[in-house]
Amino acid sequence: MKEKNLIPTSAEPESSWASSPAVRAVMRGNRGRDTNPELALRSAIRQHGLHYRVDTRPLPDVRRRADVVFIGPKVAVFCDGCYWHGCPEHYRPSHKNSEFWSLKIAGTQARDRETDRLLIEAGWQVIRVWEHDDPDIAARMIADTVTSRRQMSSVVRRG
Repeated sequence: MKEKNLIPTSAEPESSWASSPAVRAVMRGNRGRDTNPELALRSAIRQHGLHYRVDTRPLPDVRRRADVVFIGPKVAVFCDGCYWHGCPEHYRPSHKNSEFWSLKIAGTQARDRETDRLLIEAGWQVIRVWEHDDPDIAARMIADTVTSRRQMSSVVRRG
């Protein structure tokens, strides 16, 4: 098995936001999807017999992707990382390049609020789960929400 070299051998571009080549390499290695918390949550959701789409745009015209999407009942689930989304319980500000990271996290939180607003205005139910939340408890809440919205939808159609 080949070892990954996390420290690039070439010099970093002057415009790089990273405080060092090592930091840049680690940050570039972070996954955008299929993280361990997402995989655990999806596994727990599957145990409830639910089928869903992964890493999908709930609204085709909006460039935002939800981690788990239930198209019919219009439920969008986001599994937010404690650092990247500024968890009130676990977020610890960076000491290096702190102004950059504070602005970055604040921007992510603002984008999250805007995403929630856009989805709710379009009739979606938004569920946000922190990476530290128990996936079984979160899956139960998601299953209850999806089931409830499916039942409401069928009553409206029959009505």
